[in-house]
Amino acid sequence: MTAATGFSAGHLTLLGGGNMGGAMLRGWIAAGLDPASVTVVDPRPSDALLPLFDQGVRHRTSAPETPQDVVVLAVKPQLLDEAAAPLAPVLVAKTLVLSVAAGRTVASIEALLGAHPVVRAMPNTPALIGRGITGAYANALVDDHAHSVADRLLSASGPVEWVSNEAEIDMVTAVSGSGPAYVFLLAEALAEAGAAAGLDPALAMRLARHTVAGAGELMLRSEDDPAQLRRNVTSPKGTTEAALGVLMAEDGFGPLLKKAVAAAKARAEELSRA
Repeated sequence: MTAATGFSAGHLTLLGGGNMGGAMLRGWIAAGLDPASVTVVDPRPSDALLPLFDQGVRHRTSAPETPQDVVVLAVKPQLLDEAAAPLAPVLVAKTLVLSVAAGRTVASIEALLGAHPVVRAMPNTPALIGRGITGAYANALVDDHAHSVADRLLSASGPVEWVSNEAEIDMVTAVSGSGPAYVFLLAEALAEAGAAAGLDPALAMRLARHTVAGAGELMLRSEDDPAQLRRNVTSPKGTTEAALGVLMAEDGFGPLLKKAVAAAKARAEELSRA
């Protein structure tokens, strides 16, 4: 991560000090946000946040009494209504509401907290180590300043991709939000295949983990697209070509993943309508 240059978001309340909320907070502090400007509202915050409280981050079990410039909603979607409602009195017209509660639409947040600049975001779990990617959508009340603040907060955990249509957040969820699970399954299946071929299971798992992680890092650092990187590994009539003949068959990996992403998108749309 680059050296912190410092930035301000005014008075910021983080509702939810669990894994994702905690990861975001650590990213903000590492990026130079003043710890004393942040209040975490959570009756049982993660133990990982205790060192940040020692650095000046304030902890409360209930909503603050003073007006807030930014409120970040990082609780589980099913808990949002009960947890966020007490924050309404400390929101002013310009308070930016940034939500990472999966499946909760901008309209549902506006119904809960009133008309405010609202950003709905979908980070993914690599944000826990500062290597995530986030899709984000802003309502019409988000001006340039609020957009800049939201982008800075979200980008502390990795790149941010802004979409112009809220429906695209469901597509982002299906690709990158759920995507880490697909990659973990790939590593799991590769290790199982290695063990089935005769490798010691522990060795097969180490090989699979490092292969997936290394290939991902190579892909990020390379100027070549994934298709070209795949071709670079594939020698004519070699072992990789033999394996790809199975994976790239008409009923292989590509069509199966399209079905998986479509299923995830459909479920995301159901949750957004709930």
